[in-house]
Amino acid sequence: MEENMLKRLTLTGLLSAALVIIGVGVASAEPVKIRIQWSTTPSHMTPLIPLAPKGIYKHWGKSYVVEDVRMPGSGPALQAIAAGEIEFGGLSAQALTMGVKRAKLDLRVIAQVMSTGVEGYNATPFMVRENDGINTFKDLKGRVAAINAFGGTVDAALRAMAAREGMKPGTDFQIVEVRMAAMLSALESKRVDMAFLVTPFNLIAKRKGGYKVLFDMRDALGPTETVSWIGKASFVEKHRAALVDFLEDNLRYRKWLDDPKNKQARAEIIAKVTKRPAKNYVAWAFTHEDNYRDPDAMLDVERMQKNINDLNRLGILKETIEVSKYVDMSLAKEAAARLK
Repeated sequence: MEENMLKRLTLTGLLSAALVIIGVGVASAEPVKIRIQWSTTPSHMTPLIPLAPKGIYKHWGKSYVVEDVRMPGSGPALQAIAAGEIEFGGLSAQALTMGVKRAKLDLRVIAQVMSTGVEGYNATPFMVRENDGINTFKDLKGRVAAINAFGGTVDAALRAMAAREGMKPGTDFQIVEVRMAAMLSALESKRVDMAFLVTPFNLIAKRKGGYKVLFDMRDALGPTETVSWIGKASFVEKHRAALVDFLEDNLRYRKWLDDPKNKQARAEIIAKVTKRPAKNYVAWAFTHEDNYRDPDAMLDVERMQKNINDLNRLGILKETIEVSKYVDMSLAKEAAARLK
């Protein structure tokens, strides 16, 4: 009897220990934190993610959570990825190339976020004051042009136009960094002579009068893969399952944002982030008056390759890369398949 009792106690102890170990394992399986950089919204949808209606981000808090991190552009975001301060940046093709070639990072593009200059969609303009003597790009000689950050797509577009016109930034004209939200006021106050005005600031400028478009992103670079979610390949490989869950939820959100019946609700979400009236966004955000966002988050690899080749040909990028080696659309494809 004592022997049977001992066996039962031993078995009970082993089971209890196993349950404790299992419990610890479950408790330690925290959702993967995905820190994603953004600069301006709604161009970048990242800060809108935490405000999505309930039921859209079904895997949030289970397999992953997203932390949106605001930084002014691709350059600072690339540095943050290298330092391990964020997992993904909303980066340009130019930043991808510099990250691979100069920072020696093994990067992966996992999703398209925004493309500019796509036929049928908005092409964001560089605007100047009317009656200020600036009618062609060469009239910028001795003037000051504003971009949001060095090393990004806006910077590349400005330098591309300068290269075509035989003008040198820093010699023939100056480039300064200005926050997107402060661009119009900088132009109004004459602190700069040309500014890159994303919507709604370009619409506000047109409504006020006294401003005109000098050129736009389509003129400078043609259709462009402007913003993609790009991070270290090691993170993508290690947390693939969580990232597929995230992209599944994000594709569901894209569909909701693209639905015209949600135009007031989405405008109110944007307004919570920008602290501007929702009415500023109702008519154009996530429509053909906005930039293009692929519903399945699929990057146009050929377009990005052309963007990089063009920048290299113009001398803006000293190096090129084979884009396909740094793109992994399999996660987005798997996510899309779940929703069909």
